[in-house]
Parts: sequence; C-alpha cells; structure tokens
Amino acid sequence: MKRNFYIGLSVLAALFILYFGLEFLKGVNMFKASNYYTASYTNVAGLQVSAPVSVNGFKVGQVSNVEYEYDNPGHVLVEMSLDKELRVPKGSKAIIEADILGTATVRLEMAANTDFHGVGDKLIGETASGMMDNVSQNLMPAVGRILPTVDTLLNNVNTLVADPALAASVARLDQITASLASTLNSLNRSVQSLPQVMTDVKGITQNLDSMSRNLNSLTARLDNAGIETTLKNVESISVQLKDLTTALNSDESSVGQLLHDPNLYNNLNNAAASLDSLLIDVKKNPKRYISIKLL
Repeated sequence: MKRNFYIGLSVLAALFILYFGLEFLKGVNMFKASNYYTASYTNVAGLQVSAPVSVNGFKVGQVSNVEYEYDNPGHVLVEMSLDKELRVPKGSKAIIEADILGTATVRLEMAANTDFHGVGDKLIGETASGMMDNVSQNLMPAVGRILPTVDTLLNNVNTLVADPALAASVARLDQITASLASTLNSLNRSVQSLPQVMTDVKGITQNLDSMSRNLNSLTARLDNAGIETTLKNVESISVQLKDLTTALNSDESSVGQLLHDPNLYNNLNNAAASLDSLLIDVKKNPKRYISIKLL
C-alpha cells in the first residue's frame, strides 16, 4: 500500500516539475504575480505563446495565450500576462510587430492618460506593417516604374558595347596608358639623375664664386694701378694726335705745304729724274767724271 502511495506521489511530483519546467521554458514565471489583459487582432503575424511584451524596448510581460474568436469571425484573441506593478492607461495600444526574421512581438504604446485599465480589460489591438509589407506596398511600385528606364539603359549599353568605335577608343586608351608608363619611367630616370645634376650645379656655383672673387681682385688691382692717370695720359695723346692731324691738313704749316703743294712735288720729281739720268751717265762714262792720275 505504501509502495503504491510513493509511486503516485512520485508521479505527481514529476508532473508538477514537468508543468513548471515547460512554463519556465516558455518564459512564464509561476512565482511572480501577473495581471492579464487581452487584445483582438485581424492578423497576428505569426505571434506565438510566450512572445515578449515590451514597453520602450523593456520586457514587461509575455503572451500567455493565442486563440481564434469563433464568436467574432476574422479575429484572433491574444492574452498577455504583464507585471503586476505595471499600470496600463486607458487608450493604450498593443501593437504586434514582426522583425526581419518574421518573429512577432507585442509592443505596448502607452497613452497619456491618468485613468487606467482594470485587470482583464481588452486593449486596442493593432498590427504594424512588416518589412515585407513595406517592400510590397512601397518598393515594388517604384521598382515597376524604374524597370522601363533600366531596360532602355541596358539597350543603350549593349549598343555602346557593340560599337566598333568603343574598341578603337579602348585601344587608344591602352596606347595612352603605355605612353604614360614610358613617361613615368623617363621621369623616374630623371629623378634618379637629379643628385648628379645637383652636384654639377654645385660645381658651377663654386666656379661662379671663384670668378666673382677674381673680378673683385682685378677691380681692386685696377684701382691700385692708377687707371685714372693712365686715362688722362691717353686723353692727352689723343689731343696731340688731333693737333698733328690738323697741322698735316693745314696749308699754312710746312708739313702741310709739303703734302699739299703740287709745285714742290713736281720739283722733287724733276730732281729725282735728273739725279737718275746723272747716275746713268756716270755708269756709262765714268772717265768723264772721275780722273785717275798715276804718279
């Protein structure tokens, strides 16, 4: 008898543990007091029991039951278990939202009201548009309007690609690229030769400095050599040469008369001719002019 009693007690304990374990896995805290509220929806978007109920992103409860309202066709009744401390103002909404993975949750949108719902009241139920609904309602019409433009654009691209001029342009672009590469190589070589050029420039600069120092030294020597006195002497000689030239060109001076008097020239010419005749006669008849006496 006792054996059967312990077996029955064990079965009851196991069932009790199983029940509380399942509720715990569902997220139901059996040891925490809760208030229950309901809301009616035409579409629950796949809402499941134990789905979280949140306010401003903070979990304040969970869905405790979802059942079809047979006495109100087309509607689904959702029961929510909320924290006992939570007070729901009248006019608040229980909005079902679905994320990108399709998981549905309930978000409480609290109304600004000082009157509160009693436990078991029915809240306003709404179903928010999901991402796919927004895509079908907003994006698809826009895509439908864009498709003809995209088709025209693709046709234009195909026409452009088939144009032989494009291939020629690509070939020219390859040539330009090769030319640019060659130019860059030349520029690199030029840059590599810059150190030698800078060395040459440095040598030229040093030579220019040396030449400048030599010019300065030459200028100093010329200053010390009395170049001013030399220039005065040259000027005096120039004046004397000018006076001499004036005297040669003047008929009043002896030298000028000698240069410009034709009679004097003729007389000198006649005298030279007579002297020449005399010399010829002396060569022919030396005895006429020279007498040799023997003692």
